[in-house]
Amino acid sequence: MSLIALRDVSRWFPGPKRLTAVDDVSLRLERGSVLGVVGESGCGKSTLARLVLGLLAPSAGVITFNGVPLTKLHRRARAQLIQPVFQDPFQSLNPMQTVREIIGLPLAVQGMAAGARRQRVIDVLWQVGLAPEIASRLPRELSGGQRQRVAIARAVVARPSILVLDEPTSALDVSVQAQILNLLAGLRASYDLTMILISHNLAVVEHLATEVAVMYLGRIVEHAPTEALFAAPRHPYTRALLDSVLTPEPGLGLPDIKLGETIADPRAIPPGCRLHPRCPVAEPRCSVQTPVPVQEGARMVECLLAPLA
Repeated sequence: MSLIALRDVSRWFPGPKRLTAVDDVSLRLERGSVLGVVGESGCGKSTLARLVLGLLAPSAGVITFNGVPLTKLHRRARAQLIQPVFQDPFQSLNPMQTVREIIGLPLAVQGMAAGARRQRVIDVLWQVGLAPEIASRLPRELSGGQRQRVAIARAVVARPSILVLDEPTSALDVSVQAQILNLLAGLRASYDLTMILISHNLAVVEHLATEVAVMYLGRIVEHAPTEALFAAPRHPYTRALLDSVLTPEPGLGLPDIKLGETIADPRAIPPGCRLHPRCPVAEPRCSVQTPVPVQEGARMVECLLAPLA
């Protein structure tokens, strides 16, 4: 049985034009795996993360943990099972609490005695590479990298099974990003953690993820093991994302990803294939025929032209 399973999950928001942020998504994650979710801003990545965390309820479909529907789990049980790490640690940490109070709060909610909490906080500080002396400090007294380590310590202190990481390194310097990624990889090995990693940074995803889901206008258009996807992407949108990576080589300028100047609008999803107004290889049938997911072993792609790609 999969640790996490999403079956036909959708989430829409009402308005003059209904916005469908996540549209009929199905996923399964096994214990110890790391799913990287990539795509442009507005494609539904963060909404998907909030659905898994239980911060949003699906408009349709069901999310289960070890076969139990998310809606049937008490908030305390859900917090014991799954924890988030957000993009900006300065915004996600209470500025009026000390590091000891911030990290110890999940343990207090779970009913752990004060003495045991203090020792667990010290232990987890060592694990994330922080000296115990930092426990008495406030977030404003820490560097960005230290704050993110505190946020990670708070997420793992109650020993959850799942971490949801929403752009966990984007607010940090490049050198600090590498340290945080290595820390996350070490914690995954130590605790057999399952992770969902939301990121724009394809290098981060390639380094940490074991599998990658590519989202476009609320749909997962390609899902594959990380190495296979980066070596041979099959969806035109995946290829465009990989081609968009900037190179440090001088004189090359900005890459041409061949998606034109049109932007994706979740309030006006086109008929047929959602990518066809921007797709460089679209055929006339792509504007009227909706592609269905095609599964080939561990790979899935949702494109009419994928067998030819």
